[in-house]
Amino acid sequence: MSGRVVILWSPPRCRSTAFARVMMERGDLTVVHEPFSNRAAVGRVAVGTGTARTDPELLGLLLELGAAGPVFVKDTTDYRYPELLADPRLAEAENTFIIRDPAEAIASHHAMNPDVTLPEIGFERCWELFEVLRERTGRAPVVVDSADLVARPAALIESYCAAVGLPFLAHALTWRPGQREEWSRTAAWHRDAAATTGIEARSGSYPATVHTDERLAAYDRHHRPFYDRLRAHKLEGEPGGQP
Repeated sequence: MSGRVVILWSPPRCRSTAFARVMMERGDLTVVHEPFSNRAAVGRVAVGTGTARTDPELLGLLLELGAAGPVFVKDTTDYRYPELLADPRLAEAENTFIIRDPAEAIASHHAMNPDVTLPEIGFERCWELFEVLRERTGRAPVVVDSADLVARPAALIESYCAAVGLPFLAHALTWRPGQREEWSRTAAWHRDAAATTGIEARSGSYPATVHTDERLAAYDRHHRPFYDRLRAHKLEGEPGGQP
């Protein structure tokens, strides 16, 4: 991989930060943390030598950064990005996805934000992105199921790297715990990732779940079909193993 941008899209609370932490540890990539959701939240975001106030401007800055060397972008779909969806240049990046069982993601999201709305759960928006990209590129984007990632981290990361054209670097699977400067605006959301030293399952106990709260159960019923559609394309734990 040389002069290219890889984007990892995720519904919130699907272990995307832990995945991106592996990419940070590699040392051969410029890693950009949630630029699209940060721009949506605060109205602007700095990338490279520029500042973007719209998603097309931001995409242009990321592609410009990628022309100088390999870039990995991690972002979430608690926001919808209509201008980005309409921009044909999005297909110039290698767009990939990470998902998690919606029951787990919803309970975790609600624990962080009790006012979370149905669209913010993000699986439907992920599927919309997936479909747009599949139509434009003529192939299904790479999808990682985070349950497989925590069960077989080395195999899944190796398979992902093969699929997107990166060398597999085993040393990146472990790191020193701690917060990262790029997480500062949303540090509370990355507390679990900051406490880890590698990819691991960290199951929490939540006061409200899809089994105890009807609103969350309705969120699960709505989003699970989109999760299932994405999961049908999941990467297997062998290099080059995407169905």
